[in-house]
Amino acid sequence: MMASIIGKIFLKEYNKRKNTMYSAKDFFVKEFYPLFLDHPKYMQWVTNSPFVQGIRKGRPPTPQERNEKLKRLIEKLTVGPPDASVAIGYPSMDEMATTSGQLTDLNLRLNEDDYYASWIGAGLGVGVQGGYSIYFDNPEILWRIHEGWTDYRNRLNQIDQLRGNQIESWNGQWLAYTYRGDSLEGELFDPLEKVQSGQYRGMIEVPTVKWTEIFIGLARTYPKQILNGYVFSLGQTNVTVGFILFNLPEIQKPIQFYIELFGKSDYLRNARLIRSLYGKAFGFVPACQMGVIGVRAMQPKDLRPYMIVQRGKSKIPDYSKEDTRTRISFKTYQTWLLAMLDNKQLWDKAGEAAESLIQYRLDQKRVRTDRDNDVKKVLEVTQQKSFIDALTVLVEKEDKNSTLVELGKIVHDMPKDNVPYFLTLIRFRYAEKLSQMKTSSK
Repeated sequence: MMASIIGKIFLKEYNKRKNTMYSAKDFFVKEFYPLFLDHPKYMQWVTNSPFVQGIRKGRPPTPQERNEKLKRLIEKLTVGPPDASVAIGYPSMDEMATTSGQLTDLNLRLNEDDYYASWIGAGLGVGVQGGYSIYFDNPEILWRIHEGWTDYRNRLNQIDQLRGNQIESWNGQWLAYTYRGDSLEGELFDPLEKVQSGQYRGMIEVPTVKWTEIFIGLARTYPKQILNGYVFSLGQTNVTVGFILFNLPEIQKPIQFYIELFGKSDYLRNARLIRSLYGKAFGFVPACQMGVIGVRAMQPKDLRPYMIVQRGKSKIPDYSKEDTRTRISFKTYQTWLLAMLDNKQLWDKAGEAAESLIQYRLDQKRVRTDRDNDVKKVLEVTQQKSFIDALTVLVEKEDKNSTLVELGKIVHDMPKDNVPYFLTLIRFRYAEKLSQMKTSSK
């Protein structure tokens, strides 16, 4: 039934922009059906609906057959009450079936307009990796999605090998592209790829997009909004994840910090790689289980070993590699850490701490290594108390080092949940500055 609500929100926006007065049925018959279903290749496949019943593989329905299927749908919706085969997202005839959903004992006053609106709403679902889709209730976003429909239809008609019935995957790719804002000049929208294995091997398809690709773009356009989305999956088994809030101000923070620290030109040159790193630590559904998707859900996957203790110590970043991917990845990790801390001043504090630790080591006598070990212990710990204990050894040996004293105070006063992020940031800044010093001395 959520599809009906989304369809109505969109239709209101459509009528306002186009100066029309379509009912849901009128829009379906005059606009939606001709675009989505009145072609040899459909844009959308609705299981058990009249449009797919009796279709043989390799033999698309003729124009006359398609018209008959439309008549059957209209007849079924006129007689009612509908099931999931003619009203998308509604209960199936067997309410206990895995394809049934959104059951209620409330006496809802549904009518023909609701049923047709469900088809319109279903055409606006946004597919993301993992087999899930999102309904947005923002009229402007729904309008943007609808603007991509004609492009998908044209490609289906022009490319023989292109699979049909992928409107949700298309919507996801289209939304990510139209809101991206960091595409290279002259870059075309080309979301298609060749299928390398499986049932559709050799064909061309629209792959589902990462959820982060969509929301990074949305955050750029709506930097102050918290969007509401309904997350679900319709298939052999219907799954409802539920209503999820997407905190766009938080989602944009890591990229905002990246641009502020390393420059907009650096970001634009490497935007595709940077975007690909975010959000890999969690799958989409585990991220939804947080209740609100924000900066925490954007955590890059490969950052984790640098944040946690493994075999008694945490991993120290290796800046000896000169490849672009490592360099950009480390920048991306640091900006996410800074976004979690939500305090840009801590970037400078981490840098000052790194310089003091390096200087502490340089001040030791050549024949001794005790200061190397002292710094190593400071860098390896991830908890507040352990860090203060390790740092105390350094402060006692250099009681005039005000930076180390201030560092201890910052960590002591910091919320415990933030400490691992700050200590990880120090490790990155330390490793980078040490690498730069070694390079300049050669």
